[in-house]
Amino acid sequence: MSLMSKLLSSLLVATVTLSANAQLDNALLVNYAKKAVVKNPQVTVKGVTVIESKTDKNLPGWNVLLTTMDLEYQKKEIHAPEIMFVKDGLVTGNLVDLKTGMNYRDTIKPSVPESMYDDAHLIFGNKDAKHKVIVFSDPQCPFCQELVPQIFKAAEENPTKIALYYYHLPLLRIHPVSDVLTRVMHVAQHEGKMDVLAKIYSLKIDPRETNITKILSAVQDHAGYSVSATKVDAQEVKDALKADADVAGRMMVSGTPTIYIDGKWDKNRDGYKALIK
Repeated sequence: MSLMSKLLSSLLVATVTLSANAQLDNALLVNYAKKAVVKNPQVTVKGVTVIESKTDKNLPGWNVLLTTMDLEYQKKEIHAPEIMFVKDGLVTGNLVDLKTGMNYRDTIKPSVPESMYDDAHLIFGNKDAKHKVIVFSDPQCPFCQELVPQIFKAAEENPTKIALYYYHLPLLRIHPVSDVLTRVMHVAQHEGKMDVLAKIYSLKIDPRETNITKILSAVQDHAGYSVSATKVDAQEVKDALKADADVAGRMMVSGTPTIYIDGKWDKNRDGYKALIK
């Protein structure tokens, strides 16, 4: 169970009744978060920020709020994404189709802001390409290892069709080694050595490895790329990875690979193939 799971618990059918004519202000959202979402008494809800409000054609009458809860736990600030479904004075964190069993919580995603298409994250293709693809990935994720190098290749070979924007999302509870590997990838990218990125996806290494000397040696042996621990440990590199994690939180991305094509979530993760036909 993740730390966030321990801090939060969204109830499947629990709702907090609001006055039918009440304005849905921050105080009401904070009250809901305290009563129905955050179940750990050691966590304090400081506020709730609505990032985006949207509707869905499959949910007539419902308003979907994509929010960030500002929490405090053991004197540390935590910003946790949360979806809230609001209708007729009721609010809930889960909305399930009884016929299909589908939870709309798992299907509704925030809109992609234009700011995500920046030069710092463009790794393959021309920025004025016909299509924009965003990938959140961890090089040690087995699904990523199978899929992401194929997307790299498609974008590299079709630069006028695909602009590929890459965001690091190392799943450190599962693959601690990815902490160093993603920083190595960041440094390699900014040195223009894009071939190293794909090679790291085929690196065989203990996912629990944390010794930076051993990891850098393994990268050099496998990818032919030599980089110093000083470069990998630079604060600006760590800040860049932290910024990517913040974007993932803003986009409510929790798993890898997560892919967006032209601003829409690619649930099946194979939409890139249609872009190069």
